[in-house]
Formats: sequence, structure tokens, C-alpha cells
Amino acid sequence: MTNQPNPPQSSPQTDHPNGSSDYGTVLNPVPLDPSLAEVTLPQEPSPLSILPLSGRSNQPSVTQNMTPSLLPLITFMAIAILILGLSINNFWIGMSGAIVTLLLSIPVIWPPVKRSLIQTLSPEERSQFVAVFGLIAAIIGLASLTGVTKRFDQVLRSIDSDSIGSLAEWIGALGQIMIAVLAVYIAWRQYVISKDLTIQQNVITQQQTIDAYFQGVCDLALDDEGLLEDWPQERAFSEGRTAAILGSVDPLGKAKVLRFLSQSRLLTPLKRDTHLGRPILDGNGGYQEDRERGVRVIDLNIMLAGADLSGTDLRWTELSEANMVRANLSGCDLVKANLSRTILYEANLSGADLKGVRLFYGSLETASPRSRSKPPDYNTGAHTGAVVENANFTDVQRLDEEQRKYCCYWCGERSRRTIPGGCDGLPNKLGR
Repeated sequence: MTNQPNPPQSSPQTDHPNGSSDYGTVLNPVPLDPSLAEVTLPQEPSPLSILPLSGRSNQPSVTQNMTPSLLPLITFMAIAILILGLSINNFWIGMSGAIVTLLLSIPVIWPPVKRSLIQTLSPEERSQFVAVFGLIAAIIGLASLTGVTKRFDQVLRSIDSDSIGSLAEWIGALGQIMIAVLAVYIAWRQYVISKDLTIQQNVITQQQTIDAYFQGVCDLALDDEGLLEDWPQERAFSEGRTAAILGSVDPLGKAKVLRFLSQSRLLTPLKRDTHLGRPILDGNGGYQEDRERGVRVIDLNIMLAGADLSGTDLRWTELSEANMVRANLSGCDLVKANLSRTILYEANLSGADLKGVRLFYGSLETASPRSRSKPPDYNTGAHTGAVVENANFTDVQRLDEEQRKYCCYWCGERSRRTIPGGCDGLPNKLGR
């Protein structure tokens, strides 16, 4: 027998379990074919609204159902009942107020405390925190179960009270001493931290000052097209800024400034035209160097006299003709530095690396230190050498044979004893 499908309805309605439709009208029962009675229709899940209260989850607590303005009022009332019970010495009234206050306060305080603990402590730290309490509880429990606490009580009872009092006084005095030591340690640590912060701040400030100096020198020496344009007044301003910065920074800052000026060729004597005094290009993207008649953008003069440059990096720096009287160059890295015509009178070069350092031009046999009255001859090397009289060469590194001989010739009798390898068989041309 073939079941006939029900005729389609224009507006289907959903029946609720109580027999009412979505529109609130009760539908008349429709006679069904007896053959359809055996067909089992799938049952829809019951809506949450008709489940019993016991079947629902995540029930709100009493404090969550209360309005924010009502909860403090009830809490204050419970506190008032607690105070009343304590004042009249009534156990039940005071206990009731205390319990109600506790039940109202804990649900409010616990969620933020829990969030703070979760955000502050990692799961591993929380486990360690609980493990510490577990360890303490286990030790106390084992001591109680094994009778250690009873034996300890017996020992305490057997000790004289006067001895215990004396011991307590000693412990109190020791505690005060430990507190004083701890206070001194905390003060010392604060001083160390403050000192470190001050040093770091000074380093940052110094670096900012050096960066501003670099930018200022570039603005003075370069034109809008990036070419070198150093008029006499601009050179004077640049030298003034350089003298100021070299006098206000530490050895590392001085080394940074010298490396910048050397690599920028601002310390190199440049060839100039005879009309405007502008530097002449060499055809390779740089400027021509003229040791005899060239003009430097910045002339160091006496800026480095007595300067402390110990332990700094001065590789490939242009220090020719600089006055470095009594300068401290101990431990410096002077690889490939140009020290021709530099005044190193009584300078400290102990432990410095002198590999490839230029001390003079021309031949070793004809080279001599600079002279106040005679011009240098860069062909023969006469008066092109560094003044190394009374300089300290103790433990200098990688001093080659030509440098050693020049120093032995012109350093004087006192400095000859400090030169590695000695000066045996080499004449003292300085004569003193």
C-alpha cells in the first residue's frame, strides 16, 4: 500500500511539546492514516528552557545574582552584626556575622586573586609553590607521627628556663646584627646599581654628543652637493668644535672622533688651488694629498697633548704633525697609523701595537725628527720623522726592524733601554 504524501502547506508551523503553536493557537488534531502510525519520527532535543533546574550547568552564585550596589550593603550589615556580637559577647550573633561576611567576601575577592596568580606565576612556579607547602606539611606530619615532636618537647622541658632566656637574648642580639648587615648590604647594592645606571646614562649622553658633533662638522665642511667646501672661518669653527669634544669625552670617545676625522680625510693635508684655496679632486672620487703645502680641514695642533688614549682602537688614523706630548698611548692598537712629524715627547707607548706604523718618510739613514725651524723634505726624509725623545717603548708589540732602528737613533739614552730587542751597536744620533 502506497502512502500518500501530505499536501504542502503555505506557512509551516512548529508545534511545542505543550501542544501550542508558535502563534499561540491550538491546532485541531488531524486524522492520520493508520499505516503512518508505525513510522517513528526523530525526536528533537528538548530546549534548554524546559529542562529542570537541576539539569542546568554553570549556575550563578548568590553573589553574582546580587546587584553591585546591594552586595556592599549586605556586607556592611554582616560586619555590623559581627561587631554587635563581639560587643555584647554573644557567640551565635558574632559567629553568624562572621560566617555571612566570609561567604560574601570570598566570592568577590577570589576571582581577581586567581587571575593575578595565573598571570604572575607560571604553571611550573605554581607547582613549586604548592610543593613547598606540601613539603612543610609532610615534615610536620612525619615529625608528629614518629614522635619527634614529643621528644623535642621533652628536651625543652628538661632545659632550664634561665638557659632558654639567655639563649633567646643571644638569638635576639644575633638577629639585630643580621638585620644591620642586611641593611648595609642593601645600601651597598643600591649604590652599585645607581653607579651602573649613572655610567650607562653617561655613555648614552656621550654618544649623543659625538653624533651631534659628526653632523655639525659635516654641515660645516660640505656644501649642498656633498663636495668639500671649507672656507677659513668654517675650518676655524670645525677646529673649535673638535677641541671642545676631545676635551669632554673619555678615551673611547676620543678614539671614535679621531677615527671619524681620519677616515673622512679631514686630518689629511689636501692640495688646494692657488686662487680660492679649494681642494682639488684626484680624478678617482677623492681629493689629492699634498704633504708639503697641503691644508688640513682640521688641524689637531695641541688638542691631544697629555691626552689619555690608553687601550683604544686607533688603527689607520691620521695623527701626523699632532702634538701628543706626554700622551698616554699604552695598549693602543696603532696598526697602520701615521705618526710622521708627531711629537711623542715623553709619551707612554708601553704595550702598544706598532705594526705598520709610519714614523718617517724617505730613507732610514737620512730620516730625522721634525724641526722647529727647518721644513721637511719628503724625498730624503729629513725632518719628517716623529719626535720620540724620552718615550716609553716597554713591551711594544710587532715593532719591525726599521722602526726599532729609528727609535734607537732618536729616542735618547733613557728610552733606548725600554725598546724591545735593545739598541746594541746602534748609535744615539740624538746625542743625549
